[in-house]
Amino acid sequence: QSPRLFPGAKIIKLEENYRSTQPILDLANAVIARAREKYTKCLFTRKSGGRKPVVYRARDEADQSRFVAERILELREEGIPLSEMAVLFRAAFHSFDLELELAKRDIPFVKYGGLKLIEAAHIKDIVAHLRIILNPYDLLSWHRVLLLLEGVGPRTAEKIMNHLRQSTDPIETLARFPSRPSFREGLEGLYRVLRDLRDIPSVEEKLERLYRYYTPVLERVYHDDYPKRERDLESLLTLSHKYRDLSEFLADLALEPPESSVADLEPENETEDHLVLSTIHSAKGLEWHTVFVIALSEGRFPSAYAVSSEEELEEERRLFYVAVTRARENLYLTHPVTGYVPGEGRVILKPSRFLEELPSHLYDVYREPREEAPGEEEMAEGAFRPGDVVWHPRFGEGEIRDVLSQDKVRVYFLGHGEKTLHLKFARLERI
Repeated sequence: QSPRLFPGAKIIKLEENYRSTQPILDLANAVIARAREKYTKCLFTRKSGGRKPVVYRARDEADQSRFVAERILELREEGIPLSEMAVLFRAAFHSFDLELELAKRDIPFVKYGGLKLIEAAHIKDIVAHLRIILNPYDLLSWHRVLLLLEGVGPRTAEKIMNHLRQSTDPIETLARFPSRPSFREGLEGLYRVLRDLRDIPSVEEKLERLYRYYTPVLERVYHDDYPKRERDLESLLTLSHKYRDLSEFLADLALEPPESSVADLEPENETEDHLVLSTIHSAKGLEWHTVFVIALSEGRFPSAYAVSSEEELEEERRLFYVAVTRARENLYLTHPVTGYVPGEGRVILKPSRFLEELPSHLYDVYREPREEAPGEEEMAEGAFRPGDVVWHPRFGEGEIRDVLSQDKVRVYFLGHGEKTLHLKFARLERI
């Protein structure tokens, strides 16, 4: 703004960077070079060497989480402290799947820019309903669930729990509690949803039924920011898709990474070693030895709310620039090729335009280490099947729609439509 407000003002460019290696700066320069409004500058450093940033195309969110967690453990073995590593994302709910993976592997972490999944009040509400299904005598869960009902306070909740405690089937007994008109409708609704949840077999379907019941409660209890909380619930529903058993799902949600603190999400002391999870907004001005930027898919980064506005899209681009320039030595950019969308099932996710715009010579694409060449029988076992997600050097990510013969497949590619490929000539890799 200054040159427009003050004609004749001199612009002094600060181009020397003392943080990152040149390969990381080259990628950052390419990101900001496409900005609509900018004063052209080219970051450089006097530091020598450095690895190229790495792009990882994950099969799905679970594979993305596995890759990040395994690479973090490898780096820690190489002597890099956890506190010198960070995972950055556009929105707080983008890290939920990763949080479960880190907790399973006992990797301590703190999170900035949003609550951990299980610390959010609305997630605790959902979990309390599900715990009652597993254990109808869980009085702590009953207490939380009953207090969500209109007209029910602590004393009334205590009376209801005393009534349920003496029953052989608390859920059925709930329907017979002599309720007052002020909360009778709420109690009947709670009984119906708990009864349905007990009969529904799949974890995902249980959550879908519970959400239909809980949505009006969410809007009433958390009226200030319920749209944001709804996105968290959608993420939880997405996580539930990979679970067959409710007890396993709740057990993973309950895992707390060691040495992490609930109070303000801060470590108990400054010397404690922990991984940092952070929204990019909360990471401005900070730096780490190694940075992972995850969930680089269209609709996530850039946000779906920004793509219709040129001004907001430019802000997203600057945010991506901030993310990549937080790294000193190692930079990893990951995007899941497929994702689970409630109501639609598994869909192919388009890579972020910020990734697609990068010249390919500025980064390395990570490939999983291959085993020794398989024999003919193993090749037959590893043949492509409908639904497989694949990668083609020209068309990018796609999904096998049909296997026409031993040598021919029909593949749907994002942005290119359906293609019939001959496997003897096409370089097609399963992702």
